[in-house]
Amino acid sequence: MAESSSVYLFAFIGSVVLMLCLGIWVARRNRTGEDFLLAGRRLSIPFVTGSALATLVGTGSSLGAVSLSYTNGWAGALYGLGGAAGIFLLLWLFADVREHGFMTFPEEMSYYYGANRIIKGAVAVVLFLATVGWLGAHILGGALYLSFLTGMNMALAKVVVAVGFGLYTVIGGYWAVVVTDMVQGTILFLGFSAIAVLALVKAGGFDSMNEKAPAEATSFLGVETLGTIPAISMAVVIAVGVLATPSHRQRIYSADSTRTARRSFAIVGVLFAAFAITPPIVGLSAQALSPGMDNPDLAFPTLATEVFPVWVGALLLVSGLSATMSSGDSEAITGVTIFLRDVSKMVTGKMPQAHNMVFYSRIALVAVLVFALGGALLAETIIEYITTMIATVLTGLLIAALLGKFWNRATWQGGLGAIIGGAAAATTVNLSESLTEYWGNPVIPSLVVALVVGVLVSLVTPRRKISAAEALRLLAAERSEIDVGTQLRASDGTPSCHTAPEPGHTAPGQGRR
Repeated sequence: MAESSSVYLFAFIGSVVLMLCLGIWVARRNRTGEDFLLAGRRLSIPFVTGSALATLVGTGSSLGAVSLSYTNGWAGALYGLGGAAGIFLLLWLFADVREHGFMTFPEEMSYYYGANRIIKGAVAVVLFLATVGWLGAHILGGALYLSFLTGMNMALAKVVVAVGFGLYTVIGGYWAVVVTDMVQGTILFLGFSAIAVLALVKAGGFDSMNEKAPAEATSFLGVETLGTIPAISMAVVIAVGVLATPSHRQRIYSADSTRTARRSFAIVGVLFAAFAITPPIVGLSAQALSPGMDNPDLAFPTLATEVFPVWVGALLLVSGLSATMSSGDSEAITGVTIFLRDVSKMVTGKMPQAHNMVFYSRIALVAVLVFALGGALLAETIIEYITTMIATVLTGLLIAALLGKFWNRATWQGGLGAIIGGAAAATTVNLSESLTEYWGNPVIPSLVVALVVGVLVSLVTPRRKISAAEALRLLAAERSEIDVGTQLRASDGTPSCHTAPEPGHTAPGQGRR
């Protein structure tokens, strides 16, 4: 075991060194804050596709979905199917926001409600904390791999993982995130698929694998194990997570055009739907080969140490850590963007100075990583952590975004009410064992309550007075203070000729493509 642990540790160090070299290589592209935080808004289809897919096929898929499959069979496919549905809905409903030059999701939300500062500030705080929470989950996932396969102390493993992807992200910014995600996504896709095939063969094929599993676990999508409503809730909560997670919005803002964002997400949706079958295969194979596991979160890495030779374990370690790191770096840079663009403005009343944006970004990135690491040191499980956080934080936010974009009568008070109502409903369900057992997770009640509260509050509060065009001008003027988004590239990839307005004035059409 000591010899194999050394091999695993060497594989991890090698992967981190490779990512660090890539981060240093792309760091030369970072001349402005827009370059560091949004990759200069120049991402083409391969970059958007590779980065988005690597983030989706991350901690939830490699640990959470496999763990779910170990205990509930084919229910693990709900993770991939829900994620694919979320991606398709995202490109259909929100890909066009690329045209407005937004930098963060809170800024986009503010636009829907007449550039309202209250809604922007509230969403910024909620999303910043949610992003840090996501980041903590990815650190936890990577540490589980590293600790289990190398014997490293769990607390130390969390620190090592956070430092590992933190280094290349701090050096290279969003360009490093995108480039390393493409590499990690390729490793993950090939590695995870190889492990699934090897595990299936080792388990004796589909028939043998299904025979050794409980009958209800082999039902269609594991519905008999989870129950119909909890199964629906599982798929819905993952879809909501994709629709309202700010890191996916970041890819829309960073794409070189709306068309690129749409085409990239369409490819990602198809690939992730196809990928949905692999976690159940791995989970059920692990259940057949190593039944009675105390911690199902370790079903995936257990295959490496107890069933396969060392080289397969090394491949698994690199694949698994690629999953968590490719998700974690995206959340880290998204959290920093929200902090610098929205939270700092709300707290200090002014934007960071443009010429210091790269320096500020790196300092903030270190702080975010430390904050997330602190949360990860206290956390123990993954899938419950993820689903609970989505249902509590993101459901109301999604309803507020939908109301604001597609219903002219929506008011900022209604949007805020939707966010609060969704969180309150989710908390109520979480505190009730009977409700939790019935729903599986609180996402459906949270969505319904958020919608009802958002509509009712909007109907009893004054209509918006600021037009969409004026809201865009106000937000563009604010962005111009940090020199981000003022030279937004058009859909054909060519730079537009917007210039920053003078203090107190706004330039006509600024913020549009």
